[in-house]
Amino acid sequence: MAHLNLRRPENVSGDFYVDSSCIDCDTCRWMTPEVFNRNTGQSVVYHQPANETERLRSLQALLACPTASIGTVEKPRDIKQAQLSFPILFEENVYHCGYHAENSYGAASYLIQRPDGNILVDSPRFTPPLVKRLEEMGGIRYLYLTHRDDVADHQKFQEHFGCDRILHKDEISDDTRNVEIQLTGLEPNQLAPDLLIIPVPGHTKGHTVLLYRKFLFTGDHLAWSTQLNQLVAFRNVCWYSWSEQLKSMRQLVNYSFEWVLPGHGRRHHQDSETMRHQMQECINWMESK
Repeated sequence: MAHLNLRRPENVSGDFYVDSSCIDCDTCRWMTPEVFNRNTGQSVVYHQPANETERLRSLQALLACPTASIGTVEKPRDIKQAQLSFPILFEENVYHCGYHAENSYGAASYLIQRPDGNILVDSPRFTPPLVKRLEEMGGIRYLYLTHRDDVADHQKFQEHFGCDRILHKDEISDDTRNVEIQLTGLEPNQLAPDLLIIPVPGHTKGHTVLLYRKFLFTGDHLAWSTQLNQLVAFRNVCWYSWSEQLKSMRQLVNYSFEWVLPGHGRRHHQDSETMRHQMQECINWMESK
């Protein structure tokens, strides 16, 4: 939990604050940009919630924070409402799970609710309020893991829901050696008619992305940069091969999608033709690096 005695002096006065344990993962800033911003390398409250909607969104960010760095001066009597709001409906049958994990450096996790079985995309924290809501929504059939960095509490979710975990063999470590479905090679894997897993080596050797209808879940392969105002890959955290990541990006441009939903970085939405054009701009940018 956040500590008032560690409250950052850059916070504006009021109930909500961020303390000095913030790891600058950006979660609260993209979830609730009307309240949180960045200042000297960490998040701060720059505007106290002004209405019930902003307060709920601030409490959602508080719960999602992977390091519990967000706090309130007064004990929040409405925290239960925020807990019950997760997973947050994003669009159609896709939900943001919240409860980001510190050992995934605050990576986002999503739920796809499907009649043939729900899919958890990357792992959030295994926390009772979220687990209960996932049970109410039909449980978990597959836990799809984009790559080794964002596996978090995968074992606890598997043990509780009996789900099949999916991870590329090149991403397997001691912690994930018992994953039920281990992908191999570089060919796309059609998990179901509406689910395509696409290998995109680069950030890590066995990184994959998931294409579900118009939604592309990209892990650490692709995200939107508000600083550059374009789609980007993260060269400073490319652990395997920048040239391979560029090659993977050139192949990905051939697919049609309207949403980029990353583990890290900002979401992005455009019509499919504009997205294809912006993907090419990303490739051009990568080639110049």
